[in-house]
Amino acid sequence: MNSSYYQPPELFLRCPVRAYLYTEYFAFPFKNSIPPDDFRLPNPSKHILTLNDAIIQKWISYPPGRIPSEATNEIDTVFSSAGCLNGSFLALSNDDHYKTSSKFSGIDMNAARLLFHRLIHSDHPRILQQITASMEKNLIPRLSHSPPDVEALRIYVTLPECPPMNDVNNYITLAIPFGMAIVKLEKVPLKVLENWWATFEPAFFQKVVELYKDVVVFLLRLTKVGMANSERRTWNNFLKTALEVLAILHRVNEKSGQIIQYDKFYIHEVQDLIDIRNDYVNWIQHQVFGVLPDMPITICTYPFVFDAQAKTTLLQTDAILQMQLAVDQAHRQNFSSFFMPVVDTVNPCLVLIVRRGHIVEDTVEVLRKSKNVDFKKPLKVIFVGEEAVDAGGVRKEFFLLIMRDLLDPKYGMFRYYEESRLIWFSFQTFEEIDLFHLIGVVCGLAIYNFTIVDLHFPLALYKKLLKQKPTLDDLKELMPIVGRSMQQLLDYPEEAVEDIFSLNFTLGQIVEQEFVDAYVDYVFNKSIAPLFDGFYEGFHKVCGGKVLQLFQPNELQAMVIGNANYDWKEWEKNTEYRGEYWAEHPTIKLFWEVFHELPLEKKKRFLLFLTGSDRIPIIGMKSLKFIIQPTGGGDEYLPVAHTCFNLLDLPKYTDKETLRTKLVKAIDHYEGFSLV
Repeated sequence: MNSSYYQPPELFLRCPVRAYLYTEYFAFPFKNSIPPDDFRLPNPSKHILTLNDAIIQKWISYPPGRIPSEATNEIDTVFSSAGCLNGSFLALSNDDHYKTSSKFSGIDMNAARLLFHRLIHSDHPRILQQITASMEKNLIPRLSHSPPDVEALRIYVTLPECPPMNDVNNYITLAIPFGMAIVKLEKVPLKVLENWWATFEPAFFQKVVELYKDVVVFLLRLTKVGMANSERRTWNNFLKTALEVLAILHRVNEKSGQIIQYDKFYIHEVQDLIDIRNDYVNWIQHQVFGVLPDMPITICTYPFVFDAQAKTTLLQTDAILQMQLAVDQAHRQNFSSFFMPVVDTVNPCLVLIVRRGHIVEDTVEVLRKSKNVDFKKPLKVIFVGEEAVDAGGVRKEFFLLIMRDLLDPKYGMFRYYEESRLIWFSFQTFEEIDLFHLIGVVCGLAIYNFTIVDLHFPLALYKKLLKQKPTLDDLKELMPIVGRSMQQLLDYPEEAVEDIFSLNFTLGQIVEQEFVDAYVDYVFNKSIAPLFDGFYEGFHKVCGGKVLQLFQPNELQAMVIGNANYDWKEWEKNTEYRGEYWAEHPTIKLFWEVFHELPLEKKKRFLLFLTGSDRIPIIGMKSLKFIIQPTGGGDEYLPVAHTCFNLLDLPKYTDKETLRTKLVKAIDHYEGFSLV
């Protein structure tokens, strides 16, 4: 450009108005003006501060205990500004941070974790103190519910890695306000955050989950030390915030096919910190009346935090409530019958009077005559000709005996698989569907009446009861050889399948995966559909409902059949003694010496002798009460078990071998109930 002034095109100046404006405002010399910035060349003086290796090294290089004001100001600047932190930890490989979108955060989470970890320095506690103060006063209170763009959301994925966030002393001032910011995000930015969380590696996702699980436990423990009524509403809001964050994370986890296992959301301390039964009753009231102002939050609203033991307590609480309703209804009907003869009296319990030799026939006859409401009543079992009152032990033996008969492979209702020692529905059975319905009812009654039963079914049964699809893993459990063959079929190239496996069929257009899926579907679904449908209907007639759906298949299995996680030392420690017996009594010491020397099968046999089952409840041996009391007589008497009460009458043996002989004889000849 030769002229000292910028010359507009001639056509532009032909307009008088334009010519005037040009003369007045735009005719200025460029010769001495400042050249424009070239943004292709980075200018460090105009960059925002970010958290990086260099600045952290600078902070921690100062003498111990001394942080100059310049460094303090830098720390405050970085940790008071979402922009500074959003510009940190960028994924520099292939300039990935330029690809930031609703699906990709552009953050290098490994770099974030490493850099945040470097801030933990024993020589400079002031660094973390300043970080905490800046986050509390400036950063978190300024987080927007509607960030201007996706890059502004980066802080929501990186901040949980910051050390002060995970300090229990900062839960109230940092973690909970940060959780409130997450919960209050508008729909679109929250969806973006969920998308980013869904791409996390398990370790980073677990970090956020653990943070808010710890916050929940922290808040629940506060109630144990007492809390003023004026603080209750604030506490309630805090707890709801932490649980809502966990609910969002749980939703992301489920939609993403489980980034982490479902049980990583369990808060095992819940059962010790709240009254689950009362919480469930409050939750039911919320369902009926709605959530009113100042009503306490219920943990049952967030059932994913309950472990198997807590879920079992919930199911038992639900059963007790239903039993009480059924009993009350029976009493009302009986009361009405006094004034209206047309109204029949009813028994408030479901009573089964059975003969040992005809236990299936007698049970079928009673259950066929029973109405659905009868199944919700407490169960009482009477063995004809026996004196025992059913306080639990008779009921336990009833389920043991009837399931042994119903599931016996000799009847052809179920097929026994030798390799796995499991049973499954036999598609070749000639028995009526009604009998499968009966087995379902009996299994439901066992759960409903808090009794474990011995069912040698694979996990697939419990998946189907919870409407989950069995997989190849379930086939491997039931038929290991066939299952492994199917896996090998999937592992080999398609063209080699027929030669390697000597298959006498043609796959045609069906790929191997489709064939395996079809085979699994045939074994667990199509071949036994009417049989399982009868079982399913009978089971859910007694034990269906929302609470059951909280269980995972393996948890439901453990609740039905108990588990074999024996801890005999724990059992000994929790045993109660009556009369002159105590833990150091000579006979008691002999008893435990003999017991611990018994082989596992004999110990399980003793459990059967004492409790009516050789398995233990899902909540462990600490819940299995055991009482030993002295009895009259000498060495010629056998120990006697009161199965209803898990009570053992133990004669005062003075000789170890005599005690061993008598104990083994008693448990080997056990069956039946009678009053001693």
